[in-house]
Amino acid sequence: MSEKLNELQNATVGMTVGVIEVLCLQPFNYCKNMIQQGQPLSADPRKLYRGVGANAVNMGSCTMIQFSVGGSLKKLIVGGEQRKLKAYEEMGAGIAAGVTSALVGSPLELVMIQQQRKGGGTASTIKTIAAPNHFFRGFVGAAVREGLWTCGYLSIPPIVRRNLREMYPEKFDSDAKARVPAALLGGLFACYLTQPFDTVKTCMQGDIERKTYGTFTATAKKISEDGFTAFYRGATFRYGRMVCAVFMMDTLQAMVGPLLYPSAFK
Repeated sequence: MSEKLNELQNATVGMTVGVIEVLCLQPFNYCKNMIQQGQPLSADPRKLYRGVGANAVNMGSCTMIQFSVGGSLKKLIVGGEQRKLKAYEEMGAGIAAGVTSALVGSPLELVMIQQQRKGGGTASTIKTIAAPNHFFRGFVGAAVREGLWTCGYLSIPPIVRRNLREMYPEKFDSDAKARVPAALLGGLFACYLTQPFDTVKTCMQGDIERKTYGTFTATAKKISEDGFTAFYRGATFRYGRMVCAVFMMDTLQAMVGPLLYPSAFK
């Protein structure tokens, strides 16, 4: 998200970046979701990419919202001043943008997880979950996760890059060189702080019949019966995806914005 772009432009950049990321990294998501629910993995591409349509719409729309809301908040914070955002301002804008995006992302992830678990087409799956007691199942976990995830990929990398370039100008003499450690730290932050919430959300959304998992609290209690490490099932796949995603999205947003709207960056 850039303060140089308006809301529509930030939204377009976010949607483009989000769709590209999903198409490249969907297999990581499939593996993570299956492990969290204790389901067997498959190397069949048809299963690896099951639910990719819903996930592409999810990431495209969520990233669009995150870029748009985050960009607007950044503009509001600086108030027209020509200054860099402070670290807590960057992080606050990212968290608020992420929580907002969960209103759209949570139902779309429910569609994807149901498809991954049971198969079936998008239309039939939407028909199955189109009930008040299903539609926002897992929303709390999604909201917390998206808030911290957005902070991890939109706010942490710029802060890390800026600090590395200021503190070690000879070693990190360009943004490109600082992007790898920024992505590693952003992904680490986004993954391991949010993983327990994501595990609870995924288990709830995989069990809309509520045979094993009930409310958010009840689901967390059920998972904890297998020990604290049960909350981190699938974390390896999630961290791998997040590092790749943070690097891709940090790089792509810097490329796509000027490519689509060159006049805004003159």
